[in-house]
Amino acid sequence: MDEQVLIFNRDAPWFAQQLEQQLAGFRYQAAETETDALDKAADTTILVALAPQISDELLAATANLKWIHALTSGVDNLLQSTELSEQVVLSNSGGFHGPQMAELTFLLMLSALRDYPRMLNNQQACKWERWPQPLLCEKTVCIVGLGAIAEALAVRCQAFGMRITGVSDGRASMDRVDKIYPRNALCEAASECDFLVVLVPYSPATHHLIDDEVFRAMGEHAILVNVARGGCVDETALKEHLDKGSIRAAGIDVFETEPLPENNPLWKTERALITPHIGGMSDNYPQQVLPVVLEHLTAWQAGGAAALPARIDRGS
Repeated sequence: MDEQVLIFNRDAPWFAQQLEQQLAGFRYQAAETETDALDKAADTTILVALAPQISDELLAATANLKWIHALTSGVDNLLQSTELSEQVVLSNSGGFHGPQMAELTFLLMLSALRDYPRMLNNQQACKWERWPQPLLCEKTVCIVGLGAIAEALAVRCQAFGMRITGVSDGRASMDRVDKIYPRNALCEAASECDFLVVLVPYSPATHHLIDDEVFRAMGEHAILVNVARGGCVDETALKEHLDKGSIRAAGIDVFETEPLPENNPLWKTERALITPHIGGMSDNYPQQVLPVVLEHLTAWQAGGAAALPARIDRGS
């Protein structure tokens, strides 16, 4: 009997149609809502969905589940779920987020550097106010974490005439990057940059990697941009330094608690620019991720879990 693949996504019918046309050997089911997914969960052996949309209730309903392929790179909620059986294989989707992550980084860098919130406030007040506009050109951006997204960001930074440095223990060189610091020299790297962009994956080793010591090293001119994971930055220290003016500004797309609670003081912190974890999103995401899904289904068909290109080690 063919494996039953449940695609749970608002674009699930499109995914199912594309997969049926391009890869035989599976029975594809489409669910646009969780209610629909729950109705189809019992016979599902493979689940394809955005990780944050996979609830414990849905996991509990998939008694025959063998494998989850996440349409996202992050799978934190699944790794923390008590409903996910140790026998269920987990894989994720990556390698294509560079354009959208880089563009959001530029939105945050430019908005913070040129004080775009001040312009918006002036527009609401019908106030005509001009001030010298600082340039990205010849500024130094330090990228913490030098993976595929950093490569995409570096291309764009170079086009803007920026100097690029990086922090990594895994790479000694990278195209367009002038200097790479080891992670134990993060404060030195922070002291020499105008923008500190966090792209490092979250792990116990990177928890609060950007802390009070790093903020003190950055200086009053420097801007933090976090588009990685909220836990990589000590938010309490960040707020303190923004309040004191000891760093220039921060653009933040990710937070330790999401959605960001209404009573979180960062909402109303001056010089904090907040976006709601949209860095990986795009208007053509289904087209971007479909080749990854096809690659993984083909691999599963050929060799099972061991053949999956992006299988996640769950530590078991």
